[in-house]
Amino acid sequence: MNFRTVIDFPRHPGYMDHRQHILLLGSCFVENIGKWLQQRKFDVDINPFGTLYNPLSIAQSWARIVDGTPLSPNDLFCDHGLWHSYYHHSRFSGSDPERVLSTMNQRIATAHNRLPETNRIVFTWGSAFVYRLKTTGEIVANCHKQPATHFTRELLTVDEIVAQWRGIVQQIEKQLPQCRLLFTVSPIRHLSDGAHGNQISKATLLLAIEQLQREFEICDYFPSYEIMMDDLRDYRFYDTDMAHPSTAAITYISEILTEAYLSDESRQIASQWLKIATALAHRPLNPQQTEYAVFLKNTLQKIMQFQQAYPYINVSDEIDELTTRINQL
Repeated sequence: MNFRTVIDFPRHPGYMDHRQHILLLGSCFVENIGKWLQQRKFDVDINPFGTLYNPLSIAQSWARIVDGTPLSPNDLFCDHGLWHSYYHHSRFSGSDPERVLSTMNQRIATAHNRLPETNRIVFTWGSAFVYRLKTTGEIVANCHKQPATHFTRELLTVDEIVAQWRGIVQQIEKQLPQCRLLFTVSPIRHLSDGAHGNQISKATLLLAIEQLQREFEICDYFPSYEIMMDDLRDYRFYDTDMAHPSTAAITYISEILTEAYLSDESRQIASQWLKIATALAHRPLNPQQTEYAVFLKNTLQKIMQFQQAYPYINVSDEIDELTTRINQL
């Protein structure tokens, strides 16, 4: 008897590879996937605005990346000594408004400059519920723990989401003809919306993506939500909050993503680099030992060989880091 539900997933080897520039936007699940790719030396840009949950805030961040328009001081507000932006996650917040604004605008500029060479964009939507600031009528990406009375809470409709994203996809088709879009729905449960509300929210997102897929050939879907809900149908695959996937679950879903989209060459590259990355992270108890110097030189040699084999992958930072560590011995 089979005690699990095996989820059918798309198989397109070469859909993602190390020659591509990949942009990832959305919920914290997209950050998990992005970091997994980053650790394997894919060229990724992860959430230039920080973690975003609803599709309209993600669309808003996309528009800012395309335009490259910097934020002004008027886009910030101060609360209890910290400066925030309603467009950004709180990781960008800080006590120095000039530094906060500079960091935000540097990230926007970096994402904007990378955009013409982008080959794949991964969008992960987390919730169809949005919060609208009463004073301006704008949908915010993050409430930054402001009083609930400052906002109205709304559930987006499928039509509202598709209407907003139809223009985005058309724009990408025209301006980035080499690009494909991979949509996912975050498996993270938004239990603050209630169990039923969370299901309604996820269903809304799934229906919106389905409609976009019907209309546009460049839109693809990866079933991370279904894998979590049906294949990994057990609380042991959740973190202690019983809402976020555990490390084991993220690894499992990432491995399926690898099987679905990576070419044999990219799998080999990822495996090679992961071993190098593990060596780079090693810190001995006694860094002055002769054995450690030999270890660093051997690691540097492996990176140089890696660079020769895959000249399109940038390893300059790692070479500089290791050279510095060797010279300090």
